[in-house]
Amino acid sequence: MSGTPPPTGGFVRRVGLFQATAINMSQMCGIGPFVTIPLMVAAFGGPQAVIGFVAGALLALADGLIWAELGAAMPGSGGSYVYLRQAFQYRTGRLMPFLFVWTAMLFIPLIMSTGVVGFVQYLGYLAPDMGKTTGDLVGLGMVALVVLLLWRGIEHIARITAVMWAVMITSVLLVIVAAATDFSADLAFTYPAHAFELSSGTFWVGFAAGLTIGIYDYLGYNTTAYMGAEIKDPGRVLPRSIIYSILGIMAIYLLLQIGTLGVIDWHRMKDPGDIASTSVASAVMEETWGKGAADTVTVLILITAFASVFTGLLGGSRVPYDAARERVFFRPYAKLHPKHRFPMLGLATMGVISAIGFLIGRHTDFATLIQLLTTVMVIVQALAQVVALSVLRRRQPGLRRPYRMWLYPVPSFLALAGWLTIYGYADKNSPGRHPIEWSLAWLALGLVAFAIWARLEKVWPFGPKEITEEYLTAPAPETEPAGA
Repeated sequence: MSGTPPPTGGFVRRVGLFQATAINMSQMCGIGPFVTIPLMVAAFGGPQAVIGFVAGALLALADGLIWAELGAAMPGSGGSYVYLRQAFQYRTGRLMPFLFVWTAMLFIPLIMSTGVVGFVQYLGYLAPDMGKTTGDLVGLGMVALVVLLLWRGIEHIARITAVMWAVMITSVLLVIVAAATDFSADLAFTYPAHAFELSSGTFWVGFAAGLTIGIYDYLGYNTTAYMGAEIKDPGRVLPRSIIYSILGIMAIYLLLQIGTLGVIDWHRMKDPGDIASTSVASAVMEETWGKGAADTVTVLILITAFASVFTGLLGGSRVPYDAARERVFFRPYAKLHPKHRFPMLGLATMGVISAIGFLIGRHTDFATLIQLLTTVMVIVQALAQVVALSVLRRRQPGLRRPYRMWLYPVPSFLALAGWLTIYGYADKNSPGRHPIEWSLAWLALGLVAFAIWARLEKVWPFGPKEITEEYLTAPAPETEPAGA
């Protein structure tokens, strides 16, 4: 996540368009679609829940165009960390990149905890007599196992990621094909009364909940922006990888959602006592191809869930490490294990938060966990990047921009409206849970942490600002020396 252009002898630009698109898609489609279909149905109150996946795709596309312009203009490694540092350094020094790392320390492990919750839910299909306490212990054991495996270092991560991608795609395709063999249009397209009554406040509350679930399912479309230093011809490849991956995953999700609704009566998905509410893919397979096929696909989904948590914590633990190494976060996070060379404190911290997030999701509900992680992410990443795009156009007009957002600033306004809708309705969609208040409390703690850190490091506001505009003078990636 180095915030500067890669030096000679550093990263090699060898990831092309196909590989970049596949990387994004593999990060987007993990356990999410297997556990959120019943949540989407509950949010909308019927099979019109497909609106949520379409709305999530449109928000991802609008936001993706922001990532595309920023990533193509500053194709270093680090994503938001780089963009926020470059845009806001003129007024607030290192505050925004520090707050991004601070919030990433929460929302990354919360995303991982959703994978653990999904794992336990689908395990419940294979072990229907598993009690609440046993499920809690299984989930905590899974987090401990992942941390233990990562604590010894890891080799051949690309191979593990490829296996995860293959297992996940196999699971999704099997469910889609199975649903197609026993599809009922009456089940999929018979809507309850007033399903599309736009004048109803209930519709918009449900829409906001569905939009939140939808964007959660699309998270990962920006993965290649964090790998900007390794993308070939990033001005062309990076924007296309974002757009193609969103469109591809949208097609997969719609086939999965509509196919599932054409096999399983949506009323079953709202019944907490029905297996369709927790393990809907298993229910589809059992309804179409029998119990044996359902057990097989459930095992594949369990593998997908475990692998997604494993790779997510592997990458997430590097975020505070790289920031601390560049003096944008607390220095202890820059220490590596003396033998296996992995960031110990980052991994331990995110492992603990993942375990806490899992328990929150188990003892509230899955939707609440999604609301918490999205509200934390919205302020410092999503909304801040909308502003950063405009700030950089004004502050650095000479910045090389091989890709410029289509119809600027319309997509920025659409993204802004989408993120504000998610944030503004968060408390209504999680009554009594107060995700907005918790996100603001975490942000306030981050400001206190920044003040302490800035005082120790003697940087703004306790020292001079350090203005760097290295991307204004950096050579185009296509002209960099071989191996740069």
